[in-house]
Amino acid sequence: MRSKRLVLVVDDEPWVGKLVAAALADEGFEVETAAGGNAALAAFERLHPDLVLLDIMMPDLDGLTVLRRLRAISPVPVILLTARGMPGEIAGGLDQGADDYIAKPFHPDEVAARVRAVLRRTPVGPARVVRVADIEIDLGRRTVARAGERLALTRTEWLLLQELATHADRVVLHTQLLTAVWGSQYGSEFNYLRIWVSRLRRKLRIPVGSSGPIRTFQGIGYLLDTHWTPETDTRSTGDDTPEPVEAGQPET
Repeated sequence: MRSKRLVLVVDDEPWVGKLVAAALADEGFEVETAAGGNAALAAFERLHPDLVLLDIMMPDLDGLTVLRRLRAISPVPVILLTARGMPGEIAGGLDQGADDYIAKPFHPDEVAARVRAVLRRTPVGPARVVRVADIEIDLGRRTVARAGERLALTRTEWLLLQELATHADRVVLHTQLLTAVWGSQYGSEFNYLRIWVSRLRRKLRIPVGSSGPIRTFQGIGYLLDTHWTPETDTRSTGDDTPEPVEAGQPET
């Protein structure tokens, strides 16, 4: 397990990479650099960084293409490095899942502050793997696979699954999930949460109408059931129609 959070800096201009790397190292981060898009993808697979600083304009593979490929396999936080006067590229990057952007030229202190701010919204999960039947949730690497095949989750879907997996086999309250994933201003948006849980179930390839391993406790919250198996799954989602309640037990 790493003692420091690792940042991958991707820029085809070596002096930029060195400047950013030195600033982040002074702030206590571990830093690796890549000088192009293809090198960035290879380094990501090898290193599994906690955050990627990604230049948009690169000759071999542009930053937005790299971002799309990263988002297909990981919810890792990404901050774009952009030239001033590129609103279209910035908007496109944010729409594709970037977490923030920094316009060049920038001060090294600004980079460090933006990295800290994004990582504060991405708490370190326990370095462990949660297994539910043939679903494997790697909290350290922030990946999820089913039957050995990696599943592509959006950042929001991953944060929701991460919170449930961190508290596996325990009920996580609606307000706790909403606050952890979207912020305290969403603490009462229960219908919003229900929609995202439904999306997450689909991403985990749970049949429509089944709750799968994500059990619904009506009016309370959700629980990731590590003892769930597809063969014994007879439980409906409970999000639309309340299920029968056993005496003394919450709705599940």
